[in-house]
Amino acid sequence: MSSARTLSVKNLSIEFGGVHAVDDVSFDVEPGETFAIIGPNGAGKSTIFNLISRLYEPTNGTIHYGGQNLLDLPAHRVVSAGIGRTFQNIELFEHATVLQNLLVGRHAHMHRNPFSNFLFWPGVRKREIEHREKVEDIIDLLEITQYRDERIADLPYGARKNVELARALCAEPTLLLLDEPASGLNNEETDDISFYLDDVKHDLGVTLVMVEHDMNLVGQVADRVMAINHGKLLAIGSPDEVRENPDVQSAYLGVTE
Repeated sequence: MSSARTLSVKNLSIEFGGVHAVDDVSFDVEPGETFAIIGPNGAGKSTIFNLISRLYEPTNGTIHYGGQNLLDLPAHRVVSAGIGRTFQNIELFEHATVLQNLLVGRHAHMHRNPFSNFLFWPGVRKREIEHREKVEDIIDLLEITQYRDERIADLPYGARKNVELARALCAEPTLLLLDEPASGLNNEETDDISFYLDDVKHDLGVTLVMVEHDMNLVGQVADRVMAINHGKLLAIGSPDEVRENPDVQSAYLGVTE
């Protein structure tokens, strides 16, 4: 995985029916960094993810990753640029097994020649083994071995969250967008997520950008934090700097002067 990649967002804006969901927001995320985006509901956090993922088209601004202009790419090409994503609402194939879902995560790396795939030539068999090995490495990293052959529909919520993270990692991203990874988790499961994200960052060398409401998790894992409200940038800095910012306290933490 390449580490020499920076996410650079400049003057990003988008409007929905005249409402500025994101309003002239700029930030950079350095390689190997864990960058958290915080703000109250409706602040524009997930909208920024949808813009980076190319699900939305900005009305203004630029998005570059590793020097590549992401606005030149259709949504289905973003994963090939090295960007993975999890969603606030879990997006898994419920009637497939964990292993099958993780193999789906390898699709960007799979051979697309139907003829050779049909004949299952030695080269195809070799690649299939390589895909399985990559998946098994992620299963071991996130400690979900016991769920490998279980259907998603039969798993507890916390395990499903881990499987979605695992599937995103199976695409071998260099940048991973995490949309509320601790949403719906209890304290013990949130502590586990903190541990896993540290492993993803340090063992796999993945840059992490996280939208999250749980400030304890943000304080544990984030190198820098960006706070937004009503689509506007309020502050960028260390977790402590942002937490102590009066504008952030007023907008996000409910503190008034």
